[in-house]
Amino acid sequence: MIKKPFFGLRKPKLKYPVEDTIKLDSINEIPLPLRVTLLSDNNERSDDVDLKVGDKVKTGQLLGLSEKDGDYLISTVTGTISEISQYTGYFGKTCASISINAETEDQWDEEFIKAVKAPASKNCVKFLRRLPGAPSLSSVLSNESSVKTIIINGIDKDLLTVTNQLIVKTGVESLTEGVRYLKQITNTDRIIIIVPPDLTYQAEKTGAEVRVVKPLYPNTLPHIQMKNIMGITVPPGKSFEEMGVCFISAEAVTALARVFNSQEFPIYKRLTVINKDSRTFNVRARIGTPVKDILNTLDIETIHGDRLIMGGPMTGNAIYSDEMPVLPDTDAIMVQDKDQIIQSSDTHCINCGECIRVCPAKIPVNMLIRLLENDMFEEAAEEYDLLSCVECGLCSYVCMARIPILHYIMLGKHELSQLKMLEESSE
Repeated sequence: MIKKPFFGLRKPKLKYPVEDTIKLDSINEIPLPLRVTLLSDNNERSDDVDLKVGDKVKTGQLLGLSEKDGDYLISTVTGTISEISQYTGYFGKTCASISINAETEDQWDEEFIKAVKAPASKNCVKFLRRLPGAPSLSSVLSNESSVKTIIINGIDKDLLTVTNQLIVKTGVESLTEGVRYLKQITNTDRIIIIVPPDLTYQAEKTGAEVRVVKPLYPNTLPHIQMKNIMGITVPPGKSFEEMGVCFISAEAVTALARVFNSQEFPIYKRLTVINKDSRTFNVRARIGTPVKDILNTLDIETIHGDRLIMGGPMTGNAIYSDEMPVLPDTDAIMVQDKDQIIQSSDTHCINCGECIRVCPAKIPVNMLIRLLENDMFEEAAEEYDLLSCVECGLCSYVCMARIPILHYIMLGKHELSQLKMLEESSE
């Protein structure tokens, strides 16, 4: 039996940036780095693939990592492969890493140019799956796709981040073209764009169905959008695609327009850099650019003890090195001063109930954390709805005991997935 809280929902007033706080006067262009690093989605490189250190690559070139379909990267520079290794991320997950020493001039790969001339071809689809903005296009480009609705996020999911708002504000023509191409290459019946009230006028020009959301966190998290806009509650263990919906960022839609209009693969990523004093910078950098290159260009200094976060303050992940590259889904980089970091505590829950009041999924977090602290992951899922958590981070934000609740939840989900894999492998 899933136990629900008896408190009423009371959310903190966490507002997104609105139009008058979005500075449009300048985009900080990050110079071409000496070296870019590309990270794959899959675990490792196959030994039977002819890809080695010293190989010359062109901009827009497919870099195969294994014989599996979809296991590849796309070079964002012209240069020479200098290293092929593995990167270890959260929870010990490994992925293939390719570093390329960049040349100053781009030479575009001919295979890409040929592929984009046939939008429906299998070869073109490969490139579309790697657009900046991390679109989930694989699920809608398949002939067997069950997705009937595409939701375009014209507002960023985290606080202080303005990447997608800027796209809507300044790139309506490209966004409109991208929506048109989406309609052509997918089998979806409905395309919706979600924006804050101040960007309604621009959104209405795109040809998509416009939905306005209040700029309060966590309104733009996909699970919340599914509930508020589509009227659908996603069951635990189910994906959005299984529910007939695909989420895609406004940046990815404009990238799609660039692919077909300019016949150039979008090698740049737009992102927001959040400084220690909460000042924001609008940045454009090559995918694969090290974080340190961006900070150096913006004259942002870091010292021992400062924290670097990929993403915003609520859903971002801390990184251990400024050598970490910009990824296709990097919408923000946040720098926290060591004196402003609120340290987590190993104190046990004091049962104040604040986490229950703010939880949008109405999970009894105070009971859930007790099981997670004691490694009772299966019980946490069965009795207190662990898998229904949307990972908004509000519970950790309001916790008076400073318990890292969200991290316990993420660990619990990871451990459950590992247990499931072990069970399936033993059958």
